[in-house]
Amino acid sequence: MRLGARDLSGSVTGLLFGLTLLAAPAVAQGTRVFAPGGIALSGYDAVSYFTESGPVEGSARNALRWHGATWYFATPVTLERFEMNPTAYAPQFGGYCVYWLAEGKAIPGAPDAYIIDHGKLYMMHDAQLLAQVKANLQALIADAEENWPETIDDSPE
Repeated sequence: MRLGARDLSGSVTGLLFGLTLLAAPAVAQGTRVFAPGGIALSGYDAVSYFTESGPVEGSARNALRWHGATWYFATPVTLERFEMNPTAYAPQFGGYCVYWLAEGKAIPGAPDAYIIDHGKLYMMHDAQLLAQVKANLQALIADAEENWPETIDDSPE
C-alpha cells in the first residue's frame, strides 16, 4: 500500500539530504515553519508561487513532511521539484510575515500576500502590506534576519 505523503526523514536519502541542508546558511537561520494544523502555506503548493501566475492549492495526495510540517502540492511534478530542493521553494522565515518580523513580531503570512525577490519567496500578513514593502524590501529583510528566529522562539503559539 502506497501512502500519499512522503517523509524525507524516513529514508536514507532523506537523511543524507537533511544533513546536507543543515550545513546550508539558509537553514541555519532557523527551521520554524508556520503551519496551522500542521500544514505549511495553508495547503498551497510552494512551487506554484514560482511556476504559475499565483499560488495554487495543493492536495493531500501529493504531500511530504519537511521541517516538521506537511507540505501539499498540486501535482507529483511540483512535489518532486520541492523534494529535490526545498530551500529553493519554501518561503523565507518559515512563512512568517517579513514586515512584522522586521518589527520584531511573529505574525503569520497569508498565502495570497507574497513577494518573490531575488528568487526567494517572502510572505506578508495581508495584501495591503505589499505596496509598502516593495519600496523597502531589502531593509525589511535585513531587519527580519536580525530578529529571526528569536522572535518566533519567544512568541506563544
